[in-house]
Amino acid sequence: MTLIKSISGIRGTIGGKADQGLTPIDIVKFTSAYAQWIKNNGKNKKIVIGRDARISGEMVNKLVVGSLMGMGMDVVDLELSTTPTVEMAVVNEKAAGGIVLTASHNPKQWNALKLLNQNGEFISSESGAEIIAMVESDDFTFTEVGGLGSYKKSLSYIDWHIEQIVDMPLVDLHAIKKKDFKIVVDAVNSTGGIAVPKLLRGLGVEKITELNCEPTGEFAHNPEPLPENLTGLSNEVNKIDADLGIVVDPDVDRLAMVCEDGSPFGEEYTLVAIADYVLSINKGNTVSNLSSTRALKDITENLECEYHASAVGEVNVVKKMKEVSAVIGGEGNGGVIYPKLHYGRDALAGIALFLSHLARSGKTASMLRSKYPNYHISKNKIQLEPEMNVDSILDNVQTKYKNQPISTIDGVKIEFENDWVLLRKSNTEPIIRIYSESTSETTADNIAKQIIADLKYFAKNGN
Repeated sequence: MTLIKSISGIRGTIGGKADQGLTPIDIVKFTSAYAQWIKNNGKNKKIVIGRDARISGEMVNKLVVGSLMGMGMDVVDLELSTTPTVEMAVVNEKAAGGIVLTASHNPKQWNALKLLNQNGEFISSESGAEIIAMVESDDFTFTEVGGLGSYKKSLSYIDWHIEQIVDMPLVDLHAIKKKDFKIVVDAVNSTGGIAVPKLLRGLGVEKITELNCEPTGEFAHNPEPLPENLTGLSNEVNKIDADLGIVVDPDVDRLAMVCEDGSPFGEEYTLVAIADYVLSINKGNTVSNLSSTRALKDITENLECEYHASAVGEVNVVKKMKEVSAVIGGEGNGGVIYPKLHYGRDALAGIALFLSHLARSGKTASMLRSKYPNYHISKNKIQLEPEMNVDSILDNVQTKYKNQPISTIDGVKIEFENDWVLLRKSNTEPIIRIYSESTSETTADNIAKQIIADLKYFAKNGN
C-alpha cells in the first residue's frame, strides 16, 4: 500500500492500514485539517467538491462530505465532474476553496484529494505545509451540533463550463462547423465521457464516435494519455477514417490527440499547437515548465513573443504566468492553461482552441504536426541509496558542466546548443529523475546515459 502526503494534497492506494494506504481515517484527517486551515485563514465556509469516476470515488466523496460538514463547512457537491470544472466553480460560487477527488492519471486502485484555494487554484507550498502539520498533530476541532455545515448538490456545472468555453472569442464555431469533423473520443471510462462529447456537440461537431465514454471507473487501459496506451484510439481513427482522435485523462486536465493517419500528435505538442494559434491572434508571453519541450520556446520566439520557464508543477507554472502576464501556458504533459478562462489545466478549453486552429489552418492534423520542430524527450530515473547526499551529487554534476548554460530554478538544467538535460530529485524517495531532449531520439537517450553515468560516478566517488 502507498500513501503520499504532499503540499498539493494526499494520494494513495485504497485500503491497508492508516498512514500506509489511503484509508477512511487518512481521508477524514486530511479533509478536516484542510477545513481547519480554511477557518484559520478567515475565509467563508463554502467548499466546492467534485470527483472523477474511479471506483472508490463514491466512498471517498461520502467521507469528505461528512468531514467537511463536521468541521462546519457548507458543501457544494458537483458529484461526477472534472478538475477544471471544479476549479471554475469555486470562483463562480465565491467559495473559500475546493477539493477534487481524483488521482489524475494513476490506475484505478489510486485516489487522491487535490486541494484548491479561493481562486480555484492549487494551494501554495506554504499552505500545503501548514495542512500537513495539522494532519500530523491532529490539530483540528470538529464543530458542535448547532454549527454543522450544510450540503447541496449542483449538477449543472459541466454544462456551464462548456458554455464559458464556447463563448470564448478565440473559439471559431463557424470554422469548426464548416469543417464537419469526424472525431473519435477516448475518455478512459471516466468523467471525460460526460464532458467531451457534450463539448464537441456544443462546438457543432456532429460525427462523434465514443470509446470508453461510460464513466464506470473501470479504466479500459492505462489512463495516462501516452502513445503506448492509445492503440485502441489509433485503430478506431484509422478504421472509420476520422479526422482526429481525442483522449483525456480521468479528471480531464490533460489532453492528447491522434492524427487522421493514426499517428500520435504527441502530448508535448498539445500546448505547442494551441500556443501557436493563440499567439497568432493575441501576441504575448508564454510559459511552460523546465521539463517541457523547447518547441514552445521556438514557436513563441518565431512569432516575436517572449518565452519563460518555470519550475515543474502546475502551481509554479501559474505563478510564473501571472508574473509575466502570459497569454498561454501549461505543461508538456498535455496540460493547457488559458488564463482568459481560468488559471488551471483544462483539456476542454484545449479541445476548443485546438479544433479552431485545425479548422482555420486548412490542414490535416498530421500536416499541422509537421509544421512544428520535431524534438524527442527521453525520461529516465536513477535510484540512489537512502544515505546518499543527493544535493552534493547534483552539485558535482553542475561543477562538471559549469561551462554550459545552467539553470537551477528547479533541480539542475544543462543546455547543449539545441539539446538539454534536466535533473530533479524526488521529494519523497532517493531518486533523481533525468529528462533530456534533442532533435534526435538517439542523442536524447545518449545524453541521459552520460548523465546517469556521471551520477553513478559521483554517488560512488564523491568529487
